[in-house]
Amino acid sequence: MEFSETLEHVINGFGVALQWKNVMFLFIGALLGTIIGIMPGIGSSAGIALLLPMTFGMEPIPSLIMLAGIYYGAMYGNTASAVLINTPGTASASMTTVDGYPMAKNGRAGAALAASAIASFIAGTIGIVGLTFLAIPFTDFALKFGPAEYFMLMIFSMSAVSSLTGSSVPKGLFAAMFGLMISSMGMDLQTGMPRYVFDIPELQTGISFLIVIIGAFAFAEVMLNVEKWFMGRLEPIKIRGSLYLTMAEWKRCWRPIIRGGLIGFFIGVLPGAGGTIATVIAYSTEQKMSKFGHEFGKGAIEGVAAPEAANNASTCGAFVPLLTLGIPGSGTTAVLLGAFILFGLEPGAELFETHPDLVWGLVDSMYLGNVFLIILNLPLIGVFVRILYLPPGILLSIILAVASVGIYSINNNTTDLYLLLLFGVIGYGFRKVKVPIPPLILGLVLGKLMENSMRQALIISNGDIATFFTGSICITLFILAMAAMFLPIVTSRMHIGRERSLNADN
Repeated sequence: MEFSETLEHVINGFGVALQWKNVMFLFIGALLGTIIGIMPGIGSSAGIALLLPMTFGMEPIPSLIMLAGIYYGAMYGNTASAVLINTPGTASASMTTVDGYPMAKNGRAGAALAASAIASFIAGTIGIVGLTFLAIPFTDFALKFGPAEYFMLMIFSMSAVSSLTGSSVPKGLFAAMFGLMISSMGMDLQTGMPRYVFDIPELQTGISFLIVIIGAFAFAEVMLNVEKWFMGRLEPIKIRGSLYLTMAEWKRCWRPIIRGGLIGFFIGVLPGAGGTIATVIAYSTEQKMSKFGHEFGKGAIEGVAAPEAANNASTCGAFVPLLTLGIPGSGTTAVLLGAFILFGLEPGAELFETHPDLVWGLVDSMYLGNVFLIILNLPLIGVFVRILYLPPGILLSIILAVASVGIYSINNNTTDLYLLLLFGVIGYGFRKVKVPIPPLILGLVLGKLMENSMRQALIISNGDIATFFTGSICITLFILAMAAMFLPIVTSRMHIGRERSLNADN
């Protein structure tokens, strides 16, 4: 498709997206998505699935525009709970808590929320532009990824553990291995045999990452605060300085926003990769590149801006394989694929020819949705941060109630609540002995993907391990993974050697 032809479709698409009915449903979707994102445990895919019956009898264009608005609106909403109460609603939002919650405890919750909203807007725009003009070329590239390439992508993602280990690399590696162990629980997809379920039927489907995330973050935080209360050291978090970004903070985070947006869109295009991998790689990249790397994990503004940018750009990237190939790029786009089918539409290259108004109206509505979301979210920062002024007892009760209801609503199963409490105790123990939580989440999320990709690649190659080092993509990802793991060590040794030589000269 030539540039001039694409530009003509874009102009016509705005004509569709700006119709009053479509604008109204877009606003409803963006608002509902924000609310759904704030509530841990629901998530965009479950939210769309719950609201899908509302679209029966409606026209396809406003319905799909509203559902897409819920998708990227939820990405905005996830930030509020992650920053304010250390409760990420999804795995992709867990990276935001690493620096977002410390910023809140430092009195800069407003700045963290503002950085997130601005990063989401800029990166979302980057992603939409990419979706508009680069969909076909990027789809051709994504088709080159087979099981071996996906496994090497997971290895590259796991190399980010070196950025998440904190002050102790062994403790970080232990947390990552523990996450990999949890991911192996449940039914073996290759053999159909249960693994590590301890004769508990509910564990045959595995342990939901939301249970681990909310337990290790939210419940553990409640336990730590209860301990402080008994010791008489629990006080409300005070807000310091401006509720929005200062000029110094903006100068520090605008480059991470651009880089995070590009990383997020690229990773989002790959079917099944998802926003979690994008946020991890974006965070790791910024920690290695930033001259404020020592502040990461303690409240670095870049540690909020980069993963939030990657998260929102990845949602736009996920639409590329959905619209051009009919392949869902994430769990949420899988639900959206079902919505297309309900309306008698089959996503793919022919959809651009047979229903151009729908495709380009949907794409262009994302530009408008991005504007709606930043208009909605920036003024609400002052309202959100007021949550921190609540008396600690009330705030902790709200965290427990929101987390428990969110987890129970997933399967309506009390076993999930017991597991939530278990991982809350584990998270509390980790925090007391200073074992970092993010590597655990990384291992948990990537473990099953790594295992499935590895086993599929070995089956295809008849057990030949050389398949992981064949092809330019695999080799490139392996080199990047090795560089990400060992470059910080080499750089640190060189820095120490340089300091010693300078001290010797003096």
